[in-house]
Amino acid sequence: MNAPVSATPDPTPVAQEDLDAVERQLGRIPRGVVEVSHRCPCGEPDVLRTLPRLPDGTPFPTSFYATCPRLTGAISTLESQGVMRDMTERLCEDDELAERYAAAHDDYLARRSELGQVDEIDGISAGGMPDRVKCLHVLVAHSLSVGEGVNPLGDEALAMLPDWWVTHPCTELNASTPS
Repeated sequence: MNAPVSATPDPTPVAQEDLDAVERQLGRIPRGVVEVSHRCPCGEPDVLRTLPRLPDGTPFPTSFYATCPRLTGAISTLESQGVMRDMTERLCEDDELAERYAAAHDDYLARRSELGQVDEIDGISAGGMPDRVKCLHVLVAHSLSVGEGVNPLGDEALAMLPDWWVTHPCTELNASTPS
């Protein structure tokens, strides 16, 4: 990244204008939203905190959900470059990194349990934690939401991203338009 994204998250209650912005970002009505856990430097929501059980009863382990199409597109580019495979290999070779990543898994579970207990996903975090990297979107969303130093691989992926917010708010884009 060229300019730093706030390392100190500032979660805010979700307002109707936030839900409207996220609907434009996702192209659908957001579900199970508890708060905006991180805002893009442009001011729009880019990560939501969601309930562990959606309103229709579906268990939903992804507590921190990236919504900005520019952010998610940049993360997808990293995924396509083999970053997840490389990170997973490093987890197998670096005990200290594996310990810190396991602690990130515990943090994720603890924060989700603040919102309720769902037996179907008990002990399951997201993104492949604690022993592999399956989804950088989850790891980056976790890092943006809780701040630097909690999820080492989320922090690392975040540092690899370009400045996704620099041209104009993503809510001005059609979600299907490449950024």
